Amino acid sequence: MLLKIFKYQNTIISRYLLGNLIVFFFAITFIIGLLVFGNQFVLTVQQSVEHGIPIKELMPLVGFNMLRDISKILPLSLFLSIIITISQLYKNSEAVVMNSIGLGDKNFMNVIKPIVFFTFIVIFYLTMFAVPWAKQQKSFTEDQTVNASEFSFITEGKFETFKDGNIIFYASESKLNDIVGEQDMEEIFIYAWDDEKPVIVLASEAKKYTDEKNDSIYLRLRNGTRYVGLPGDVNINILNFEKYDLEIVSGDVQKSISSFSEIEEKNTIDLLREGGAKANAEIQWRVSQPISVLILSIFGVFLGKSSPRTGKGINLIIGLVVFMLYTNALVVAKSAIENGQLNPLIGMWGIHFLLLLILIIFYQFRQGKINYFIDKIPLFNIKEKNHV
Repeated sequence: MLLKIFKYQNTIISRYLLGNLIVFFFAITFIIGLLVFGNQFVLTVQQSVEHGIPIKELMPLVGFNMLRDISKILPLSLFLSIIITISQLYKNSEAVVMNSIGLGDKNFMNVIKPIVFFTFIVIFYLTMFAVPWAKQQKSFTEDQTVNASEFSFITEGKFETFKDGNIIFYASESKLNDIVGEQDMEEIFIYAWDDEKPVIVLASEAKKYTDEKNDSIYLRLRNGTRYVGLPGDVNINILNFEKYDLEIVSGDVQKSISSFSEIEEKNTIDLLREGGAKANAEIQWRVSQPISVLILSIFGVFLGKSSPRTGKGINLIIGLVVFMLYTNALVVAKSAIENGQLNPLIGMWGIHFLLLLILIIFYQFRQGKINYFIDKIPLFNIKEKNHV
């Protein structure tokens, strides 16, 4: 019944083409997924070893990241698999025979309809329901594990920067206090700027904590010395202290990050009720991902056409460029909507409409129909007329 709805013709050619497409689709998805998820697993193990957190407590985070990223992997995998499948037909001269019996781009699109619409439904469900839930559960798990973002905020034995590089921090030892949820450090070195003067702070111990009033993150330094200016300067100031608080992350930045993460974690129905620029941008982003599957699938059929003499991999390179430009344009549009720089009515719909317009023009050019209109324009019609 579903195949009849898609007007799918169960022929030997269609089964052959769809079979190749499914094989390439699963192979590419497996390879990309192995790279992405394997990298996440390695990073999780490293963080577990560095911060002394049991790996079994961090493994759920890998699962949530997999669920979050699969909606981004599937469109790329389907897009590349369509290009490879169609291009293989042309490389083996099979598509030439199909074209000679009347099977062209429209027929190829009809053949791939079932897997395209199946992928569309899967990604629609993921982006609308599963991915927001996964992000929410990930945040909850991170808060439960170490009560801080990015596991442990400061890594021992490494120089780290805060406030856009204005503060450079180093701690030789660092450990997490599970009882109070704070981080204790020893042998501290800090290099910062104060009124365009260099400041060097040395302390025997420090503690990272969050101020509940303004949500700013501070380092409470103990038993140290603060130098304003460099050694040898005339106006160098030296201050010995028992306790000194240094802000490393502003509360405004924390609130901005949390507001964006809360929007991404909210249910789609709640976003529709809430409204606003950020909610509108997030809804459009979630809808755009399944829409991109339909548009990229058509683009894949066009890019798959090639000559046997064409270099191998050219179509894939062009496809990757198209995918990156398309995805980056959606990201830029999302950011512009959130900042109020782009009308939500135009938003990401304008990106989709522009790409559809390019597809229509490309299709008309491929069919030779656009040449008729070009010949009607005097500027382009330079053919000389022969008179008897």
